[in-house]
Amino acid sequence: MKEIDLRSDTVTRPTKEMLQAIMTAKVGDDVYKEDPTVNELEKKLADMFGMDEALFFPTGSMANQAAIKLHTQPGEQLICDKWAHVYNYEGGGVSFNSGVSCKLVDGDRGMITAEQVEDNINPPDFYHSPLTSLVCLENTTNKGGGACYDLEEIKKIREVCNKHGLGLHLDGARLFNALVKKGEDPRDYGKIFDTISVCLSKGLGTPMGSVLIGNKKLMKNAIRVRKVLGGGMRQIGFMAAAGVFALDHHVDRLEKDNERAAEIGKVLTDQFYISKVEPVETNIVIFYMKDQEKEEEFLTELARQNIRISNMGHGKLRIVTHLDYTEEMHQRFLDTLEKMEL
Repeated sequence: MKEIDLRSDTVTRPTKEMLQAIMTAKVGDDVYKEDPTVNELEKKLADMFGMDEALFFPTGSMANQAAIKLHTQPGEQLICDKWAHVYNYEGGGVSFNSGVSCKLVDGDRGMITAEQVEDNINPPDFYHSPLTSLVCLENTTNKGGGACYDLEEIKKIREVCNKHGLGLHLDGARLFNALVKKGEDPRDYGKIFDTISVCLSKGLGTPMGSVLIGNKKLMKNAIRVRKVLGGGMRQIGFMAAAGVFALDHHVDRLEKDNERAAEIGKVLTDQFYISKVEPVETNIVIFYMKDQEKEEEFLTELARQNIRISNMGHGKLRIVTHLDYTEEMHQRFLDTLEKMEL
């Protein structure tokens, strides 16, 4: 019985066509900025978002950490949702790398409002508190179940940032899922944010890599920060080729991941053993068992059926659809959920 792995969209493997693109890539030394395929990828994304420059990073966490470093000085503070990836899942890098603290906001499924941002800015002349210098948003939200920001609310947040002289960074690890879901133009985001990190190894299905995109003033020091963080790479064009291929061939198909996640959410809602399913907008499903004591039994039964999902703790279970999750797997998984006896 073939394994169904729904822990994350990071578990995908390159398609045959992507492997071919990797194998035939033209490469050079990217530390010298002489890798033609990396340069192609960076230009492609900068143009796509209508922004000045882009820089390839090995991971999304490093891209986010570099952005925070570019925006802030030690002792300052950024504003983010309490569930933000930059706070919860980047190893304390905000404080370790940049000497910056986080003002956590109690948003809705990982999303904060312009009003909340305004309310959480420290008075700049009150030297007892950290100076607020940056706002970090996440779209889609990971811990918030793949929720998508309303673009109009992001514009309002931009206005607040302009009013108070704050930078605005987007952790866009799954931004393309949101763009496909809402039919939005990447350039609309490029007009709003100072920096955007885009992950290639989640829904787009590459083996590794994220790209930080931003305006020229901030990005002029990005390559230096990447070097300090240990992110200088050599013939990385092989991986950049996977990114170019994914942008050309794997964006539109994200709609299928979103659709399958919605179908899973609907089936879970109908099951007697489920107490709550968070609203499903993109490719992440967050749900809770009616009897939390049955949680281990539920996960064990799935494992017996060779199905893996994520346990995020505190009763929160997560399913993520992706490129390697086929229609055959989808139907088997739905059938398993409907026949579950606990």
